[in-house]
Amino acid sequence: MNVFKTIDKVLAAFGNVRAMERTHVDTFTENLIKSIKGKKIAQSEYGQLFVSFQHLANYEFLNISVISATNIKTLKGCKLVFESNNQTSTLISDTKEIESDFSNVSNRYLTKVSFVIDEKEKKMISSGNFEKVFLNFKKKSIPMAKC
Repeated sequence: MNVFKTIDKVLAAFGNVRAMERTHVDTFTENLIKSIKGKKIAQSEYGQLFVSFQHLANYEFLNISVISATNIKTLKGCKLVFESNNQTSTLISDTKEIESDFSNVSNRYLTKVSFVIDEKEKKMISSGNFEKVFLNFKKKSIPMAKC
């Protein structure tokens, strides 16, 4: 393995673009992952969900950060579904164009999305009145359980 890394470094020095991409260390995204603001409310083997609230111009926003191995890239937005015993609450993203940032250091993606919420939904999320959370996008879903 060490031989391949050495070869990549030599090729990168000669200007090989693919070798440069393989040897590049992404400290920007890794620093974003380490300094996520908010509270972790859900996690699973597929990812972690961090939330923070923001009040702007009489609107309440839920800002989420998802760390997962899944690359999320869509122009149609996503849905955040909270499930409890017999209820589901679905939030539709205010952000329509969503693209994940990849960190080759930890081999994870960081995705940030905003949702417009009302006071009832904010209370439900902050008090933890849910069992499971699903982030649905395109035809995929990232399931997470409350932590």
